[in-house]
Amino acid sequence: MKRTIAIIGTGWVGSSVAISTLHSGIADELLLHDMNGDVAEGEAMDLAHGSSFYPSASVRTASISEAAGADAIVVSAGRNGGAGESRLDLLRDNAEIIRGIGRQLAGFRGLIVMVTNPVDVLTRVMTEASGLPPARVVGTGTMLDTARLRQTLGRVLRLDSHSVHAQVVGEHGDSEVVLWSGAQVGGLPLRDWPGWSRQQEPVLAEEVRTAAYQIIRRKGATNHAIGLVAADLLQCMLRGERRVLTVSRVQEGALGLRGVALSMPTIVGSEGATDILVPEMDKDERERLERSADVLQKAYGQLGMA
Repeated sequence: MKRTIAIIGTGWVGSSVAISTLHSGIADELLLHDMNGDVAEGEAMDLAHGSSFYPSASVRTASISEAAGADAIVVSAGRNGGAGESRLDLLRDNAEIIRGIGRQLAGFRGLIVMVTNPVDVLTRVMTEASGLPPARVVGTGTMLDTARLRQTLGRVLRLDSHSVHAQVVGEHGDSEVVLWSGAQVGGLPLRDWPGWSRQQEPVLAEEVRTAAYQIIRRKGATNHAIGLVAADLLQCMLRGERRVLTVSRVQEGALGLRGVALSMPTIVGSEGATDILVPEMDKDERERLERSADVLQKAYGQLGMA
């Protein structure tokens, strides 16, 4: 059966999502859409010219109405953050864009992957504008933050990041929460690792939290890692892998949270982000997660849509 994936927004991030998706082999057909039709056309041509170097797939431009026939749609439309600008500073500009796209996707039968920042609030905006069930509108959330945490810990411990099991939950942004109490390395609690000091934790958490700002200050945007994240999420969904990922979706009762979209460990498969898991947290982590939810709730309220 042919799998079709559409990407709405073909700037820095959308183009990285596109090349990562093609290399993953998950798409038989890749549709590209951008408000600037020439940009989308140029990306489609450029990607198609590389067809000898990735699994067989066709690449072309499409309207949003055509994209609505895809199995999954990645939304990366909107402007990027500038140096010194938080993800929430992007909110008002990008919310209007996402709301308009969401209304055009009402009745869409596939899965939506939200990438545009601030991804948590915009995942909620897309869910409400499209009228789709929360499980089928999935933000990349803290998947990237979790990957950054594992890479950082791997560097510090001199281990491959695949051997590190640690998670970031809450907002993909300044109020994110690292679950140090549950972090493990090869089944051993991180805090029992020889030579580990809890004094390192706030320093490393800050490094993870500010990673995007450091990249944006140097090159203007973050794109490659989030492209890999989105492609991995698409693969998990379209192959029905039922993996546990720290994705963002509108919550419906986990930890008493309702309405707000944020990241929790969630089972992800062919039906989207379905079962939310509540990990063990110490008191401080639980309180910080509740504060993160409050930050996102207030940000949404600033849109006048509450």
